[in-house]
Amino acid sequence: MSPQVVGSPAAPGTDVDIADRDEVSVPDAADGETRAATATDATAPAVPVTAVTADPGPTTAVTTVAGTAGTSPSTSATSSAASVAATVNGAVTAALPGLPQALSTRARTLAGAVRRRCADLAGIESPSGDAPRLDALAEELAAGFRATGATARREPGPAGDHLVLEWEGRDESLPHLLIVGHHDTVWPAGTLADWPVTEQDGRLTGPGVVDMKGGLAILEGALALLADLGERPHRTVRLVVVSDEEVGSPDGRRLVERQLRGAAAVLGLEPPHPDGRLKTARRGSTRVRLTVTGREAHAGNDAHDGVSAVDELVDQLVLVRGLAGQPGTELNAGRISGGSRANVVAGRAEAELGLRFSTAEAQRRTLDHLARLTALRPGARVRTEVLSSRPAWPERTGNPLLRHVRSLAAVLGQQLDGAPAGGAGDTNLPGSRGLPTLDGFGAVGAGAHARHEHIRLDQIAPRIALLAALLAVPLPRLRDRAEG
Repeated sequence: MSPQVVGSPAAPGTDVDIADRDEVSVPDAADGETRAATATDATAPAVPVTAVTADPGPTTAVTTVAGTAGTSPSTSATSSAASVAATVNGAVTAALPGLPQALSTRARTLAGAVRRRCADLAGIESPSGDAPRLDALAEELAAGFRATGATARREPGPAGDHLVLEWEGRDESLPHLLIVGHHDTVWPAGTLADWPVTEQDGRLTGPGVVDMKGGLAILEGALALLADLGERPHRTVRLVVVSDEEVGSPDGRRLVERQLRGAAAVLGLEPPHPDGRLKTARRGSTRVRLTVTGREAHAGNDAHDGVSAVDELVDQLVLVRGLAGQPGTELNAGRISGGSRANVVAGRAEAELGLRFSTAEAQRRTLDHLARLTALRPGARVRTEVLSSRPAWPERTGNPLLRHVRSLAAVLGQQLDGAPAGGAGDTNLPGSRGLPTLDGFGAVGAGAHARHEHIRLDQIAPRIALLAALLAVPLPRLRDRAEG
């Protein structure tokens, strides 16, 4: 398998050259970022990007990513998008002359290669906890990202290596942009045997294609696209790819947290909402294990000497179910086990609970309640263990980062918006702390964790162009001075 998928010479007849690119002054961003920029910055080292033959198939036009697939935006929405595009197009093209057209055209040229890259990555099974498979995929990802100019290192983890990657920016004095992703999936090894990666009816389906092999492939494509145009990101870009996100990032969290200090903003590569909207907030989530210890005995001769851990657990779960009725709390009993034989009073039982919270207060209140559980039967013991926990990321009023991304999308001919998400991820951490954060920059599709998991092939090119633009142009002021 080729370790990189993008970075191709211009296809014959395509208009992607940016001619007469003299030095221009980048307009001042709201946070005072001012730099003289050239497309071929003489100080920039050459980036080794291996040429890949462009997809010979028909070119797919950049389409809108908001709204239901196959529908056109309303007249008012189109007018609004055009107005926004007219306002910001001048600033973007002044920063990098010809960039919008170049990004959109080249993204369409490279979409086929990125599609194949996603299929190849999905072909490397990487279930959470399977260190050998996760490490094999980590090495493949590192090779692909290095080909786009990244430095990469593998960070050992107890259940598989994580990755930390970095790309130099044109202005190294600016705070870095942090991107977070993961390469583990919920699918057990062997899933490909009866569910191979398949392309049909404009969709790519297979285990992990949307969550999140597609997002990793699209980011690789966006960075290689910039390198192919002789560009670098405006500021340093750091990417953390953890190996344990699907189980709550119990070890990977430390790497994400380490890179938050000094970050200008944080982007997540999880899939967007099915209609393409970005994710602007997330519920908190916690995995809890309830372990009950009883006392074994013969169920026929000496039942009175035993204390059933299974019966105690069942009664505890009935009580715990009442938490689901509390405001801002949802509960799912995901796994239950216990006992040994039908003729033995169970000496041990346990349940793994998944909890989701709309507010930090609901999370605190529920976890406090679980921590205080006591046994209902004499001789039984109940233990509560938090396996992983992510804080709630509340919606941010105004959201200047979303406004900025929406404006960039308009310049590229895309209509884009955002909305809160029900699931949790590694962006919960920066979002809960007030850092400018957006998630959903991965592949547009649906069906994560289900057998209908898929990505929409017509939305690969728009996502490549959007991410490349976001990396290439200056950020506006995203936080008040008082916020630091």
